[in-house]
Amino acid sequence: MLHRTRQRLLIALLHASLLPVLAWAETDNRAAAQANNPLANMTAFNVQDYYIGDLSDTDKTANQAWLRFAKPFSLGDSNWLLRASLPFNRFPVGPGGSSESGIGDLNLFTAYLIDTGNPAISFGVGPQLTAPTATEDAVGSEKWSAGLVNVLFNATSAQFQFGYLLSWQHSFAGEDDRDTVNVGAFQPFGMYQLGGGTYLRAAPIWVYNFENDHYSVPVGIGIGQVFKQQKTVYNLFIEPQFSLADDGPGQPQWQVYMGLNMQFL
Repeated sequence: MLHRTRQRLLIALLHASLLPVLAWAETDNRAAAQANNPLANMTAFNVQDYYIGDLSDTDKTANQAWLRFAKPFSLGDSNWLLRASLPFNRFPVGPGGSSESGIGDLNLFTAYLIDTGNPAISFGVGPQLTAPTATEDAVGSEKWSAGLVNVLFNATSAQFQFGYLLSWQHSFAGEDDRDTVNVGAFQPFGMYQLGGGTYLRAAPIWVYNFENDHYSVPVGIGIGQVFKQQKTVYNLFIEPQFSLADDGPGQPQWQVYMGLNMQFL
């Protein structure tokens, strides 16, 4: 049961890793409005964290911190974006309230950037791979998994930007005594610009486990600030989230998502 709980947390929180900062110009509102494009064509490094204050059927807490690096590259005439994500997890183990911490599973994501004919609309699709790099059994799936990711970001309006992130992955190798990974996630997101680089944000992750029909549907709203120092763009944000509907043990009842995204001009 705890293995299934950790697996859902790993997939859901991994899915949230795909919102880095794009370019920023202090005098260009439209550039500020693009600050959360998940298909940014720039090198980026992000530090993000989920504090989970209550897990269903356990009354326990958990935490996951992420280090993420993104780098655009070209193959012939095609444009791609590679992102590597490595978590540090703290998950509950056993009935006594104890927890275990350690480095989690490494995820690699490569998106082919499709020309939509409109520079304000970004669309990408590509494969993802998760490797069982966890230092402790409790903080990883002990499975190799692969799947697909599709993302859309619409910034035709300088005031309000929106889009979605759709992903799925399935395990294909690993420890036989660990649960099969077969999870899909849909993340609708929207950002409303308040001016001066300040914005409101909502980016919940709706997760469905195809192995046991468990699901999680959180909602939330947060605030962020984008600013530029020399050749680095910074994006600070915090977003509390609460469960609207869920089924199964180990689902977040409430959590706080926060982070610092950095992009290098």
